[in-house]
Amino acid sequence: MQLKCPVIAWLFVLAGCSVLDPATQQVMAVDSLMAEAAHAVRAPSAEQKAALARAERAFAAEGSSLNRLRLATLLATLPDPLRDDRRAAELLQPLSDPKAAGYGRFAALLSVEVSEHARLLREAEQGARERERADKERDKREEALRQQLEALRGIERGIREREEKLRRRDN
Repeated sequence: MQLKCPVIAWLFVLAGCSVLDPATQQVMAVDSLMAEAAHAVRAPSAEQKAALARAERAFAAEGSSLNRLRLATLLATLPDPLRDDRRAAELLQPLSDPKAAGYGRFAALLSVEVSEHARLLREAEQGARERERADKERDKREEALRQQLEALRGIERGIREREEKLRRRDN
């Protein structure tokens, strides 16, 4: 029994130290942020707007790293029109450090996701512009072919009319 008490006391001391460790607190805060973002993404539009507004107010009141990360997370994960990759990237930039546990790694991961999303959007927009340009070129070619066809029909009509006149004269 005497051996168990010091061992239990040391376990409590170690558990208390891990709770006071800033990295542990950041990891727990990041977990909470991910849960909040996951809930917001699945929520109705009005609730998404409210969550974003709360995060913006909290960041305006206190520009802490946690509030910055919360706002950036919502801006990066909510659907359009609430999503704002540019602003999320700006908010994440000072926090992003893949070597730092907690906020730093999560901010680095989220920065990569935001950059990838922006790249995919640019590629989609470029593809849409290319399709639009190809469609316009196709339309021009079709119009030119229609005009050529109409000109050929006109020539054909002219030939038929001349042949008809020649037949009438011969008769």
